[in-house]
Amino acid sequence: MAELDLTEFSRSLVADVQATADAEAATTPETFTRRVFEDLEQAGVVSNAFTAYHKAYGLLVHGYGIGASGESLDLFVTDFQLAPLDTKLTKGQVETFFRRLLMFVVRCRDGLQKDFEPFSDVYDMCSAVEKALTEVQRVRLFLLSNRVATFTEVPATDLDGLPVTHEVWDLARLHRHATSGALGEPIVVPFAPPLPCVVAPSSEEDHSVVLAVVPGQMLAELYAEYDTRLLELNVRSFLQTRGAVNRGIRETLLHAPGRFLAYNNGITATASKVDLVRGPDGVPTHIAGVHGLQIVNGGQTTASLHHTLTRDKAELSEVWVQMKLTEVAPDRLAEIVPKISEYSNTQNRVTQVDFSSNHEYHVEIQRITRSLWAPATDGSGQETHWFYERARGQYTDALAKARTPARQKQFKKLNPSKQKFTKADLAKYVHSWHQLPYLVSRGAQKNFVEFMLRVEEAPPRVDLQYSQRLIAMAVLFKAVDRIAAIHNAGSHKSMVTTYTVARLSLATDRRIDLDRIWREQSLSPVLAAAVHDLCPRVMRAVTTPLAGSHVGEWAKKVACWDAVSEVPWTVPPALSRELRDKPLDADALAGGTGDEAGASDEAALVPADEWYAIEDWAKETRVLEPWQRQLAHFVGKRLELGDEVPETQAVQALHARKEALRLGFTPEQP
Repeated sequence: MAELDLTEFSRSLVADVQATADAEAATTPETFTRRVFEDLEQAGVVSNAFTAYHKAYGLLVHGYGIGASGESLDLFVTDFQLAPLDTKLTKGQVETFFRRLLMFVVRCRDGLQKDFEPFSDVYDMCSAVEKALTEVQRVRLFLLSNRVATFTEVPATDLDGLPVTHEVWDLARLHRHATSGALGEPIVVPFAPPLPCVVAPSSEEDHSVVLAVVPGQMLAELYAEYDTRLLELNVRSFLQTRGAVNRGIRETLLHAPGRFLAYNNGITATASKVDLVRGPDGVPTHIAGVHGLQIVNGGQTTASLHHTLTRDKAELSEVWVQMKLTEVAPDRLAEIVPKISEYSNTQNRVTQVDFSSNHEYHVEIQRITRSLWAPATDGSGQETHWFYERARGQYTDALAKARTPARQKQFKKLNPSKQKFTKADLAKYVHSWHQLPYLVSRGAQKNFVEFMLRVEEAPPRVDLQYSQRLIAMAVLFKAVDRIAAIHNAGSHKSMVTTYTVARLSLATDRRIDLDRIWREQSLSPVLAAAVHDLCPRVMRAVTTPLAGSHVGEWAKKVACWDAVSEVPWTVPPALSRELRDKPLDADALAGGTGDEAGASDEAALVPADEWYAIEDWAKETRVLEPWQRQLAHFVGKRLELGDEVPETQAVQALHARKEALRLGFTPEQP
């Protein structure tokens, strides 16, 4: 994948953080912290992370989180500089940041929360940390910086017997993470002593297969160290012990560990490189190490081993797990891994929802949005794209491919970074609109899994209008998010935002005019005023949990939505007049109400002679792109022959016509 230069990446990062901070009335360190949280959550490194800032003598913290499995307490400290390349982050500074962060943990243990107002950001953080210290099995300290660190390997320590690890995410690591196209840095596992194996013969050059038996203790420890990063290419989440398969795994581990190999299907893994030990005859006999390890089938087995070891204190010395390890050429991962996972899975049915990036739904959203022009709203007449990042790194890759500074500037102009959205973002927008804020509050990964289950159960018809309305939901969500910041939602902002959108959707019976939001790329003054009135009411309900609950945990519960649903609020008369006559249910989202013309119909209303005239005018003036001239000819010919214009080409052609009219083309009057 093409890479952005580190200097350009740094400049772009600072600009994006400043722009977002200005738009959301937030500080740049807070905005940078939230941005890195999103990346780390998508990578499976952290989950349920919240920003909360506190500084006092000898201590400093910018955020906290509890791991998805509830076994790790994560604390974050941020170093954000407006001129990050002017200085390096030194060893002494790294150690100081971590020392202050650990001191905060110690103070929380000693009752720091009593110094703050109940249910304030810092109170919630101190309360969560104090409680977690009695429940978790390790503490992870993170230093997030947009400078290059000269020292990143900080030794592990302990706190009252709890292991404490340190991770430095500096500019260089963030750059590698953003430009690699992968969800995380490759997992490298050495085997000491080497693991006996059998290499299966293969005539294929892009992959080879190795068979081995792995100690169950080793798999459990790998999961403890890497958590869901080990399962990034695995298409399912760990389902705890609710499913029959997982209960069976647990029972076997507890009562018949020696039979585990016989009972269990084992794991299917992939690697970008396998280090083999060969015998005197040159035949591979052992695995010395694996690079880029991923478990693509058997995630439940792996996680169950870990959970049974840690929670049930099971003895795993007699447990062995069979492993089929496929070494796959890196450029074939996207093609081969989904098939390996689909064809090898025999424990629980894996549906197409599991292969999310290549799922038809996401492919269609990307296809349409790449050619969908959002109306200009700043008076410049310059239309833009909302860039749907179906697979991680697509935006960065496309920007890097522009190569020259001038072309990169043009790319950013047509594809503003603030209009980039991911699969997880899409799920967040849609679930908020459909009044499922408690799912959104459970974190990006869990919410996305639920979203895809619903897509699988009732596949929407993805067309032009559906995509426009999705983007309108994005505009609505982002606008509510900015308003929540104005009302000082703080670290609870993400929860307040999704609940406010859901409460607004409920109050209006989903009759907000998304088509108008799409056309204007903003909320009407009346709608914005209504959100300003509603938001603080919702915030009070979200940040006032039931006794004993933490705000973050409370927001994940249906009971929280029940409470917010009952918040007294009446739609203002001015907003009522702007609402649609009928609600936008799932069917209407996909197909509209029948009174809107699609792009194909709109293109057909323009005479074929006018399309030819646009082509001739563009040849003379050279102000349109060559492909736009060709497209005008294509549409004219289709109409002349009485054929329908495909929707995608119609969208692009109408954009070209609009550009031509703006730049001086004048249609002949009949």
